[in-house]
Amino acid sequence: MKRKLLSVLLIAAMGVSVLAGCASSDSQKTEVDKKAASSDENVLEFYHGYYQDKSEWAAAQVMRDIYDEFAKAHADGAVTFKPIPVENRDDIVSAKVAGGSFPDMVDVGGAGVPQSAISQNLVYDLKPYIDENKLQDAVGLNYTQHDMDGHIYAVHDQIESRGLWYNSSVFEKAGVSADALKDWNSFGEAMTKISALNDGTYGYIGGQGSSYIVNSIMASTENGKKMLESELTEEIINSDEFANAFKTAAKLDQANGSDHTTDDNGNLMAEFNTNGKVGVLFNGVWNASGIDASLVDSIEPSLFPGNVAIASAGGGLAVSNKMSDEKTKLALEFIKYMTSKEVQEKIFTEVQANPCNTTVDLNALAQKSGDAATIKLAKACSQVNSADTVVIDMNYTWGSDVDKAIINALMECAVSGTDVDARFESLKKELLALIG
Repeated sequence: MKRKLLSVLLIAAMGVSVLAGCASSDSQKTEVDKKAASSDENVLEFYHGYYQDKSEWAAAQVMRDIYDEFAKAHADGAVTFKPIPVENRDDIVSAKVAGGSFPDMVDVGGAGVPQSAISQNLVYDLKPYIDENKLQDAVGLNYTQHDMDGHIYAVHDQIESRGLWYNSSVFEKAGVSADALKDWNSFGEAMTKISALNDGTYGYIGGQGSSYIVNSIMASTENGKKMLESELTEEIINSDEFANAFKTAAKLDQANGSDHTTDDNGNLMAEFNTNGKVGVLFNGVWNASGIDASLVDSIEPSLFPGNVAIASAGGGLAVSNKMSDEKTKLALEFIKYMTSKEVQEKIFTEVQANPCNTTVDLNALAQKSGDAATIKLAKACSQVNSADTVVIDMNYTWGSDVDKAIINALMECAVSGTDVDARFESLKKELLALIG
């Protein structure tokens, strides 16, 4: 059966085998497992990555407040809830798994749940609980993307949703309309017109952003979409779909210019959000919260050409399979709480992210807020959620090392005079070496 998300990145081995002995939620833990549970049966420890100061990232404080509300509500219970903010979640998980254990509960990052933890039966299968409590709509995209041969080992309370943002004022100045975003040919022509303004404005932030061009072009064909949803193979590397996607992106980058590339969009996002020097930004819907008030009327959300959106469940909340029944019950209740409409509405309005719960009325919440950026966020989320084609970020299925190799190759191709065909052949060799 085709492997779904649940991390195929650096921590996880590229193999996909999942042990079949992870049956129902009540029968998963043996008596030996229970005896091996955390020494403190009265405290459910939850590790998460929202450690940033409010002044550094306001959303982190919102998430901590959400966690604290749950902790207060269960302060008098047989088991209490203890949220623990940390910078090194991956290190903590790796160390525990190496010793044959798993954190009580952890919000795993982009690396996801390690395959080695699953193969050791250290992680609780959430699917029976989701099915029994009819939470399919509440967990949304998690239900399909995190499915591993009938098991779900993590649920993310937010959906990593990517499209593009464009500056309508820059478009108008360059004589370009939003229709230019319908296909990649007209997109390229529009970026050339923007660069021709010769006033310091340029088309888009390439490099990391260009990897989303590769991602979305592959998603535009059924065969390419299937490739993105599976692990990277020699057949995919040598496919026409991959060659077309990479070379199209590389040629766009070369026309756009090497001065406008970065391996991390965050390095240049201010040029779009604050300075208004960039026509298009490939970034997540959450970028709405970063748009300067002076530009909010000009910046609009859109999908990738071909009506393609990139949406990923990402990491998510994972639970140890070696806890007491009382702690496990509280952990499951927390997942239900985090995917509830009440919490999901806060995640949209205050965290400024796309919630996983598909029953939340984003447009109604945005209109009620009256905030221009939130209204743009709702529009962006709605476009992603209703796109003709929704595909996972290849970073999750092909691995971050593969994604980085592609980004580096694209940045080199942005240099004038670089032989795109030759660089692509070199990239193929790099990727073949990475997948072994």
